[in-house]
Amino acid sequence: MYDTRLRLANQVVEEVKTHFQDMVFKTIIHRNVRLGESPSFGETIVIHDVASKGAINYLNLANELLQKLTITK
Repeated sequence: MYDTRLRLANQVVEEVKTHFQDMVFKTIIHRNVRLGESPSFGETIVIHDVASKGAINYLNLANELLQKLTITK
């Protein structure tokens, strides 16, 4: 999970993008409270709070993955 406030997190993102290039998804999962709470409730983030930033990030990642799979077929 990515925290924009941390310099190290920003450096890691850049290193991963540089090293893996096209293999890296554009979607980043941002750290947030609701995302951290969901396992405590035994729920996925989409069930726990579909409007949270974390849920939206995961839904965007799923869409990006589906698009990549469609392109490669």
